[in-house]
Amino acid sequence: MKFRAKITSKSILELFILVSGTVARLAKVCVLRVCPDRLCFCPPGLLGEAQLWGEVRRGVFRHFCMEGVSEEFNEIYLELMSEHLARAVRNAGHASSLKLQLTNKRRPCLTVVVELASCPGHSRAMVHDLPVKVLPRRWWKECAEPRVPASDVSVSLPALKTLKSMVERMANVGDRVLVEANLNGNMNLSVETDMVTIKSYFKNLGNPPEAVLNVTKGKDPENMVQVRVDNRKLLLFFEGQQQINPTMALCNILSNTLLHLVLVHDDISLQYFIPAS
Repeated sequence: MKFRAKITSKSILELFILVSGTVARLAKVCVLRVCPDRLCFCPPGLLGEAQLWGEVRRGVFRHFCMEGVSEEFNEIYLELMSEHLARAVRNAGHASSLKLQLTNKRRPCLTVVVELASCPGHSRAMVHDLPVKVLPRRWWKECAEPRVPASDVSVSLPALKTLKSMVERMANVGDRVLVEANLNGNMNLSVETDMVTIKSYFKNLGNPPEAVLNVTKGKDPENMVQVRVDNRKLLLFFEGQQQINPTMALCNILSNTLLHLVLVHDDISLQYFIPAS
């Protein structure tokens, strides 16, 4: 098995730091799935818990080389502590490059090399050897991408900074937030207690083309589809995400069952699955 990758783009370095930090906030342990065309973050989630799935496509790396466990099963699954990776890459924002490599330092390690800009002709590097567990193939199915039924409604998200601010205020009022959306591009957030009700309205957000097709299937575009989720889990996802500046941000709702959030920035994507509470 072999794996080596290198990032030199400053903007991609910053995004990789944000993704690593998000994973660390949401899961103590993370499985790094190395595929021929992408790198996946798949924190093992328990049934009924919120789950994150992150992907970094091969195209963002200056160099990307891997050989899986075999020619037939050309992948590698590495289990590591999420915070270890987040700390290792945290200072890479001002670096000239970031290298990732599977190494053997008396035990399997993910070696992270942060090359720092220095005087002309000189360079400095910070090297972190992160212990990893190479998962056998019989455990791979536990790290598969979460599969969800087709959503009942899909709507574009408003500005993440605004959304985070609203969720923070609601978290101070109640433990659960009601998320509603329809096929006319409208979305509502609300929290209710015996003493007070707070509700935010977002209009004309737009729907992805495939969602609009549901109108022809007999669905009323004005009908609000809803799901109630844990406010803290929702807030955890938005911590720091406003810095990603995604090219696509979607909210998918499976009625009273699941909230599925999707952020995409070119070749980097994050999906967050929050079950109804």
